[in-house]
Amino acid sequence: MNDQSTRITPGALASLVGSRLCHDLVSPLGAIGNGVELLQMSGAFPGIAKSDEMQLISESIAAARSRIQSFRVAFGQAPGGQRVAHAEFERLVHGLSSTGRLKVQLDSAGDHPRTDVRMVLLGLMCMESAMPWGGRVLVCRAGTRWRLVAEAERTKPDTALWSWLGGAEMLPAATASEVHFPLLAEAAIEARRDLQWELDETGAEISF
Repeated sequence: MNDQSTRITPGALASLVGSRLCHDLVSPLGAIGNGVELLQMSGAFPGIAKSDEMQLISESIAAARSRIQSFRVAFGQAPGGQRVAHAEFERLVHGLSSTGRLKVQLDSAGDHPRTDVRMVLLGLMCMESAMPWGGRVLVCRAGTRWRLVAEAERTKPDTALWSWLGGAEMLPAATASEVHFPLLAEAAIEARRDLQWELDETGAEISF
């Protein structure tokens, strides 16, 4: 039996599983993407590179690879000492929003702690849940505090689900499609960040 001090906490174990799954999925998607590029350059299939079908396949592969990279940061390990460059941060944000109806504007310069980037990505997933019909989100930083401010014509104001982010003693069960809510709450606790939120029929805000 392992000594108690060597056991992995459930949260850390879930992060390791997330990192492993995303890592193993990126490689075959990359191989498929390379195969599509070879087909497009091949002279054996004239015109295939410009066909609607091939364009759809290429765009879908690119979007899937980008979203999995974002998942890798959001659901995987986020060592406190690691930092993420601004260009990479933009790419990760784009990876989440490129396949959905949410338009995200990132207003933040310089590099950032990976723990902060992870919380921003999880927060954007919460915004996706609140705005399934689309909307706009501004992500900005003032000092060490982050704000995610969203606007939409209408939202899905599930305050019970959002209570995972604070303000309630009795919490609802979260499904797999809602796991980002308890994950963001846990990430805030681990980082010792004050997590606050607001939600109404036309917008939402998350700050930490």
